[in-house]
Amino acid sequence: MITEIITFAGRGSGLITGRSAPAWRANPDLIRKNYLFDAQTRRAGGVYLRRKGRRTYNSEPVVQYFETPLVADDSLGQTIIDGETAEV
Repeated sequence: MITEIITFAGRGSGLITGRSAPAWRANPDLIRKNYLFDAQTRRAGGVYLRRKGRRTYNSEPVVQYFETPLVADDSLGQTIIDGETAEV
C-alpha cells in the first residue's frame, strides 16, 4: 500500500465539494481518500491510500509518499498490518 498526502496552496474550501468522490470511489487503485482543508492557510488537498498509481492535477502538488505498515480503522473495526486484517 502507498499513502499520498497532496496539498494545494490557496485553493480554498471550494475544492472540497464531494463532486470528485464518485470518480475516486470508482478508481480501482484507491483504497480510501480523506479530503483535507486548513481554513487558516487556505490549503486544501487529500490523503490517498492507494494500491498503486498516481493522479495528474491541474497545478503542481506537493507529494509525499509513505509506506503504510499499520492502519487502525475504526470505521471497519479492524487493525490492518501490511495490507492484511490482523487480530491485535
